[in-house]
Amino acid sequence: MPMSQTAASSIIDFLSIVEQLKRTKRTGWVNSGVAASESIADHMYRMSIMAMLIQDNALDRTKCIKMALVHDLAEALVGDITPFDGIGKQEKAARERQAMREIVQTLGNSEVAQEIESLWLEYEHDTSEEAHLVHDLDKCEMIQQAMEYEASDHKQLDSFFNTTRGIFKHPQVQSWVEEIY
Repeated sequence: MPMSQTAASSIIDFLSIVEQLKRTKRTGWVNSGVAASESIADHMYRMSIMAMLIQDNALDRTKCIKMALVHDLAEALVGDITPFDGIGKQEKAARERQAMREIVQTLGNSEVAQEIESLWLEYEHDTSEEAHLVHDLDKCEMIQQAMEYEASDHKQLDSFFNTTRGIFKHPQVQSWVEEIY
C-alpha cells in the first residue's frame, strides 16, 4: 500500500531533523581541540553497532540497538550539551524533553513516533536493563573514541577516561573497557 503524501511529507520532515545529528559535532571533542571531531550521528551509529555485538540472552538486543539510535535524538534541536556548558541538569532535561516532543510531533501520533518517544524516555529514565546497557555503551563508545583520538591526534584526553572509571555495569562492556584502559 503506497504511503500517503502527508505521511511521506512527515517522514521527510523528520529525516531533515535527524540530518542535524550528522552535522553537529560532539562538544567534548571540539572543546578538547580535536580537529575532525565525530558527529552525534557518528557516536550513535557506533553505539548501535556495539549493541549488536552484545551477547546477553537476558536483554532484547533489537531494543538496545533502537535505543542507541534514538538516545541522543533531541540533540538534533538542542545541540550536544555537556556538563561544562553552564546549563544545569534540570534545564538540559527540560530542553531535551521539549525537543523530543517537537521531533516526535513531526511523525504525528504514529506507532513509530510512539516507539521513538518510548525508547527515548526509557533511556532517559534508565528504567530497564536495556537502558542500563545503552548507558554503558554511551560511555564505552566515548572512551573508545578518546583512545582513538589520543592515537590519531596526539592529544591527552585523560578527563574522558577519569569520568568513567568504575561506572560500567554490564560484564561484556566491562571487558571491552578493560581493553581500552
